[in-house]
Amino acid sequence: MTLKAVLFDFNGVIINDDPIHEQIVDQLMLEENLQLKRGEFREVCLGKSDRACLVELFNRRGRFLTEVYLQRLLLRKAQAYKAKIDSLETLPIYPGLADFIAQIRAEGLKMAVVSGAMRSDIELVLNRAGLAENFELIVAGDDKTASKPAPDGYLLAVELMNQKYPDLNLRSGECLAVEDTFAGIQAAKKAGIQVVGVTHTYPFHMIQRQANWTVDYFADLEWDRVEEICAIAPTAPKAE
Repeated sequence: MTLKAVLFDFNGVIINDDPIHEQIVDQLMLEENLQLKRGEFREVCLGKSDRACLVELFNRRGRFLTEVYLQRLLLRKAQAYKAKIDSLETLPIYPGLADFIAQIRAEGLKMAVVSGAMRSDIELVLNRAGLAENFELIVAGDDKTASKPAPDGYLLAVELMNQKYPDLNLRSGECLAVEDTFAGIQAAKKAGIQVVGVTHTYPFHMIQRQANWTVDYFADLEWDRVEEICAIAPTAPKAE
């Protein structure tokens, strides 16, 4: 199939901010008289939406979150994230990302972010990093789609891209996802989208088992190889 769009995850793909999120979630839990267990953030939250992360952590402790209270927690988390990002002299954007985006732009392809992070987090980073103008749209945790590994966010991105560009006639098989977690890879594949896995979060051998193609660095994403792998028809989306 002809490649028409590249869909990026955010945390762990665009910005190396998982330690920041873990610190913020740990503080939120402490403020609620709760405590994260060692390794729990990585187990529960990596690749998942902020919403799904907090709900699961609280559920594990017998705490049911109403929608109103969950929104308050998400707002507090977003405010803490902004404060931390604003305090950084240099953002931990992954090396080689800007060059890879430039290659995609040179090919005339569309780009979007598909993430469970809050829209305010994504826009804050993209604007400060000077990357925002490269992305046609953002699907974020605020959109309340089912969290990865469900395919909803990716399917919504394709739908919104077609609404914005009616002549594009974009199909899932004409997209490529860039992911760093198992949940994200599974979500894209369930949507019928092929995946380049980057080893920002897990070792090469673990990502390689699930992604269509795996690289250590963005610099390894040679465009002729990208087009070659996308020429292979993906499997049909799996039913939830």
